[in-house]
Amino acid sequence: MHAARGPHGVARACSYHHAVQHIADGAKRLVLGRPFSSDRLGHTLLPKRLALPVFASDALSSVAYAPDEIFLTLAIAGVASYTLSPWIGVAVVVVMVVVIASYRQNVHAYPSGGGDYEVATTNLGPRAGLVVASALLVDYVLTVAVSISSGAQYAASALPFLRGHETSLAVGLVLLLMAMNLRGVRESGTAFAVPTYVFMASMLAMLGWGTFRVLTGDTPVVESASLELMPEPGYEEGLTGLVGAFLVMRAFSSGCAALTGVEAISNGVPAFEKPKSRNAATTLALLGATAVTLLMGVIVLANVTGLQFAELPATQLSRDGVPVGDGYVQDPVIGQLARAVFDSAPFAFFVVTAATGLILVLAANTAFNGFPVLGSILARDGWLPRQLHTRGDRLAFSNGILLLAGAAVVLVIAFDAQVTRLIQLYIVGVFVSFTLSQLGMVRHWNRHLRLEGDPAARSRMLRSRAVNAVGLGLTGTVLVVVLLTKFTRGAWIAILAMAVLFVLMRGVQTHYRRVAEELALPDELQGGKLLPSRVRAVVLVSKLHLPTLRAVAYARATRPSSLEALTVAVDAEETRALQRAWDARGIPVPLTALESPYREITRPVVEHVRALRRDNPRDLVVVYVPEYVVGHWWEQVLHNQSALRLKSRLHFIRGVVVASVPWQLASSQGADVDDRVAAPGDVRRGTVGGVGGVHERDGGGPGPEVRR
Repeated sequence: MHAARGPHGVARACSYHHAVQHIADGAKRLVLGRPFSSDRLGHTLLPKRLALPVFASDALSSVAYAPDEIFLTLAIAGVASYTLSPWIGVAVVVVMVVVIASYRQNVHAYPSGGGDYEVATTNLGPRAGLVVASALLVDYVLTVAVSISSGAQYAASALPFLRGHETSLAVGLVLLLMAMNLRGVRESGTAFAVPTYVFMASMLAMLGWGTFRVLTGDTPVVESASLELMPEPGYEEGLTGLVGAFLVMRAFSSGCAALTGVEAISNGVPAFEKPKSRNAATTLALLGATAVTLLMGVIVLANVTGLQFAELPATQLSRDGVPVGDGYVQDPVIGQLARAVFDSAPFAFFVVTAATGLILVLAANTAFNGFPVLGSILARDGWLPRQLHTRGDRLAFSNGILLLAGAAVVLVIAFDAQVTRLIQLYIVGVFVSFTLSQLGMVRHWNRHLRLEGDPAARSRMLRSRAVNAVGLGLTGTVLVVVLLTKFTRGAWIAILAMAVLFVLMRGVQTHYRRVAEELALPDELQGGKLLPSRVRAVVLVSKLHLPTLRAVAYARATRPSSLEALTVAVDAEETRALQRAWDARGIPVPLTALESPYREITRPVVEHVRALRRDNPRDLVVVYVPEYVVGHWWEQVLHNQSALRLKSRLHFIRGVVVASVPWQLASSQGADVDDRVAAPGDVRRGTVGGVGGVHERDGGGPGPEVRR
């Protein structure tokens, strides 16, 4: 059948498949790099200098949009309300210091990487752990969407030709981050370290130079200082009464976005070099000190330089009593400050703006490190599909990275990459996890104090419990404020997403538990009882050709208790011709023809197999299905469709095994060639697939000795 192909034809087929395989492999290696073996997992661990940009970029980047949100909210009551912005900043800093101190306890007590999820599960129960996991997963997705969208806005501020294309830019940046993280945690950390440290240095330089100018009497003035900020209707009296208090709480809850990302370090402790807990705690302290300095510096400098920043600049901002209109472009807070502070050094302004845009993009990288690890732990515990626990070529949790990128892209497109809309969904999840984690840690210390007799150890535990108790009080208060001020403005969407995730994960865990129960071996079941009484073999026949004879040969080789060939009589004349050819060949297997007045193929076969099972319930029925193996995707459409339908139906019948008997068509030759890199001497030893290897499978004829 295939002799006419010849050695040159086979060689061409092999070369073709080799070329396709090498192109696909080359593209994959270009994006991901060479795969790592499992024993290199230790080489992917991060020292503190790389862990800081990997895990702290989210919290550091919040300096770029948390002040914006504070000023935007206070602007509703007019410029006089800005006098409260430093005090709101101090309140946010107090919460941040307490939360960081609390999480330093977490990383020592629970260094396995489960973070808030593990703390809540261990001390409050699986349901509380699942609530925390749902909140964190939603928050990670929002972190990517908010950070990337904010970065796209900064890019448009520095490069005006990008205005109007922020959504497309944001989607592209998400995909770029996805590709970089698929290459591995350490590589992404190395790539992102320089931009993160440039951001920190440029921001400190801006704040330092701006402070120096203020102290020397050369106070910089931002461009918007010449504008008037008009309060919105209903706030003409400023921050008075219950409405004013509610607005201050809104500004505080928006400013608390600066705390997002703190939890990522406790979830990523396994990624640190040893000693893991101590390195993670040190990184947390460095993060806290840097974030507090930058946040307060930006807020204070913005007030000193006369910043006017409105949610609706076209109507709220006016010049000489006339609204600036839609033509006015309002740059972000840091962009305005950098332009004013470095008015005589434009290059420095571009460095600050570019570094801020980069850190906002890199902030999403924190989520790309936290989400896959948490997803892996949840998959290990049976709450998420087990594929999320599998490491890819570069030892990263690739499926989690892909899932996070897909969800973030959907959010960016749905909200048109607008930070002001996305920020309302933000921080709800992180404060849910903060609060439950601190409650869990209080219980953790209570449990250990009951068992600890050493006075020095008890003293340390009492201090740790006090820190976590204060953290519980503060984060619980902030959570209530966030829910009160943000629920109707979009936070309900995040809460709904958490609820949906909670229900889905409960469903996944229930499914895995039921499957495990069904597959468990009863204690009384012995090995001999697993064997069926008899095996009945059925070979499906459409026409008499080489694949059919191979299937018959394989079935006979298993020596079943009974063996029959089965065909469906769709066309009476073809069926009679098949029977005559069958008898003429002298095939020692009876051929049964099933009547099918409505020309169906699947149903008669399924009913016949069901009847065999019904008449012999203790017997095993093995159905042999001849199938073509083709080399091109479009050929698959032309073959095997009846076989696929039959197999899909037969798989649902208990006591039935479906055995596919492959017949390799000419186009498939060479598709099974080993795609590993050839080593010296492989060709001489005959261990690399080629013409000779293919010909070894080409001999033989029909019957029990058929070989392909």
